[in-house]
Order: sequence, then structure tokens, then C-alpha cells
Amino acid sequence: MSAHRQYVLRVHGEFAAAHVLRGYPGACERIHGHTWEVEAEVVAHELDPIGMAIDFAELHRVLGSILGELDHRLLNDVPPFTDLNPTAEHVAAYVYGRMGHLLQALPPPRVHLRSITVRENDRSGVTYSEG
Repeated sequence: MSAHRQYVLRVHGEFAAAHVLRGYPGACERIHGHTWEVEAEVVAHELDPIGMAIDFAELHRVLGSILGELDHRLLNDVPPFTDLNPTAEHVAAYVYGRMGHLLQALPPPRVHLRSITVRENDRSGVTYSEG
């Protein structure tokens, strides 16, 4: 097999939460909510003995644990959003940081987080990645 093979896996999750965009010149400065959709994309370069990069159930568990911390909350009350404006961009970066850390703790073969996409609705979203 090629030394450059890669497997890209994606899982989706969602959470319902409200937020207030501090300093926003418009309606979003008032409390409002979304059913936030989140997609995590991970990359693997090798498979385990049964031919999996990682079990999708494990990816859903990791993502779900993070989204569960945000579900049915006012994001402005959840650190780091007590100081950081809870924009979709900041939410995506937050989920990326938390998920990247949790994935590093898994046993090899490890997957590496490629990106997190956060959508406030079916018309608006942001993808965050590093490197």
C-alpha cells in the first residue's frame, strides 16, 4: 500500500443552546438559540487488525461528551465563553481543542482531528482546523 494513504472519517452531533453575542450591532445581541450541528472530521493513516481506523461509536462517544457539556445551556455561562464571545467560530475552536485532547488519549492506531464544522442553521456554518 502507498505510504500516503489516508482515511477520513466524519461523525455528526448536535446540541441545543442559547447565546448572546456581546457587542453585536443587531438582533443577535439579544438572547437567542440554535440547534447547533457539529461535524468532526478525523484522519488516520493506518487501520487496526480488523480494518478500522476507529470505531464510529467511539468517535460519537467523544464528540457527544463535549456537546453534552454545552447542551441546553446559555453558552455565555459556560467557560471559556464567560469571557470569550460565543460565536460559531469560537464554538468550533473550543470543540476542536477539547476533541483533539480527548483523541490523543486513545490507544493506537490513533486518529488525528482534521476539522470541526459548526452550523447554527442549514445556511450558516464555520469550519475550524489547525496546521
